[in-house]
Amino acid sequence: MLDNKIEGTVYPTFVIITGLSGSGMSSATNAFEDLGFFCVDNLPITMLSTFSRLLLPTSEDKVAIEKAALVINIRERHFLSKFPDELEKLKKKLMPFVLFFEASDNVLQRRFSETRRPHPADFGEGLLAAIRAEREAMHEVREKAELIIDTTEHTVHTLRRLLVEKFGHKEKGSPLHLHFVSFGHKYGVPSQVDLLFDVRHLPNPFFEKGLRNLPGTDKKVIAFLEKQDEAEETIRRFTELMEYLLPLYRREGKSYLTVGVGCTGGRHRSVMVAERLGKALKKDGFDISVAHRDVQK
Repeated sequence: MLDNKIEGTVYPTFVIITGLSGSGMSSATNAFEDLGFFCVDNLPITMLSTFSRLLLPTSEDKVAIEKAALVINIRERHFLSKFPDELEKLKKKLMPFVLFFEASDNVLQRRFSETRRPHPADFGEGLLAAIRAEREAMHEVREKAELIIDTTEHTVHTLRRLLVEKFGHKEKGSPLHLHFVSFGHKYGVPSQVDLLFDVRHLPNPFFEKGLRNLPGTDKKVIAFLEKQDEAEETIRRFTELMEYLLPLYRREGKSYLTVGVGCTGGRHRSVMVAERLGKALKKDGFDISVAHRDVQK
């Protein structure tokens, strides 16, 4: 989910990064550093007003720091109690942009399990209880955010590209980044797609002997689908549609586009078609990435 309360093309110079533990704040900080922001991780909330002075013009109409991104979250013990008041103080002299990150309970559980890091809100009742307690505690902070990003289906790379699009000054003629994601409708449509193609009308390798357990990247599955006239025709027409649309998106200033390709289970048809579309459009000079959300399910 992407929930933006601010319209327009003004690029914030003072970003406060916050959100749920494990939702991608560290990855976001790296992206902001690449964009030329001065970044501070877990600044004490009581230092917020003091730090903000570095972004105010001096008598010589200069600022010490032109762009800053601060990470402040629940690990800072006074955060929840003092953040609303401190934010209101800041708004009297600056325009802080609050960026809030979140993800689903299942994804946050998996991330903490993989890293084996303790959750800051875990007081002995288990990881899931800690995640839900933090989500509830952060509700008021979330309500004050200008932009809310759900990182459930993001990789480090796709999150970085999203942040570059939102907070990086676009240069005329910069390449359009295309991210294809294959998925299975039985597991739900990805929460963040700009275009959606459905390929459930194609013959399904799932019902072919010897193909059921193979992914859509396997040569045997690819050969089966390439023999189907409707598969080749579908790919051709999807490619032509994309070749027509992409220059129009670029003209409107779009620098990042996510394209969902869905079949029933997300293992065969959508995988093969997403790969073919990526290869076809890469030849046209677009920056391409392809991910397969459900191929292992």
